Amino acid sequence: MTSDDQLDWLTPEELRIFRAFNRASEAVAARLDADMEAETGLPRSYFDILWRLRRAPERSLRMSRLAEITHSKSSRITHAVGRLEAAGLVRREVPPGDRRGWLAVLTEEGLTQVERAAPVYARSVREHFLGSLTSESRDQITVIGETLLADLDPESLPCGGDKEGGAP
Repeated sequence: MTSDDQLDWLTPEELRIFRAFNRASEAVAARLDADMEAETGLPRSYFDILWRLRRAPERSLRMSRLAEITHSKSSRITHAVGRLEAAGLVRREVPPGDRRGWLAVLTEEGLTQVERAAPVYARSVREHFLGSLTSESRDQITVIGETLLADLDPESLPCGGDKEGGAP
């Protein structure tokens, strides 16, 4: 077996930095998931889809664009939209004059559901993320997050090309 010293492995400080970031992100996501599921019956990923549709022009997005902005595979979005459609929260339509794809369209019931869920999401973010941070820590996290996004996914930046109103 090769020792860690012989591998091009992370230094203890690099590992500590990444673990703190990664584990904190996972812990916050798990709390948000639990709150959303328990209080709204919606998985956070479904709330994300509904929220983006709510913010989109005419409350609709091409399925391919929805997959892109949620960082999902097409098959995963198709499955999620199918479940949301079965629940009456979304419907699929062929775009007028373009039969190459499908639109996901937020229904009135979906709009009502996402607007009921939004305060639960906001409260959970405040409780499990923002509430633990000082004003200085919030500023630092913002700079760190925006620095990483500028390199990895510039369209996700608030001033980037995300016309669908950003991720919740």
